[in-house]
Amino acid sequence: MTRETTSFVYVTYISSTPEKVFEAITKPDIAKRYWGHENVSDWRPGSKWEHIRANDERTVELVGKVIEASPPTRLVISWANASQAEDPAAHSRVTFDIVEYDDMVRLTVSHDELEAGSGMANGISKGWPAVLSSLKSFLETGQGLDIFAKPKAA
Repeated sequence: MTRETTSFVYVTYISSTPEKVFEAITKPDIAKRYWGHENVSDWRPGSKWEHIRANDERTVELVGKVIEASPPTRLVISWANASQAEDPAAHSRVTFDIVEYDDMVRLTVSHDELEAGSGMANGISKGWPAVLSSLKSFLETGQGLDIFAKPKAA
């Protein structure tokens, strides 16, 4: 039986350079400042990567493999909850495409091969907009957003 899949695409424009955007995604000390997590890898195709909570517990929350790395314009990784690392069917794919536009960058994040209706698919539809908005704020102002903020009660 074939599982039904879905995808999520988010595009944003950032006043920055492709090099700075790529570094913000791949350098742990930068990612933790806007994402609250460190992305840790040597970023070579075939290498593993880990998404580690940047707090005292240092919990590994997501894992995957580097599928393609072409700094500073493209990064493709597999993506799964750490608890499902050994289940190939639980892995989805994230592609970061970084294109220079005059004095800014168009960043397109495509997250595909997601199981339709899964917790991961539901979570990333809220998570990516928050993370990428924080990335944009961080690169443009030096200050990321609180991506763990909750809506205020009405």
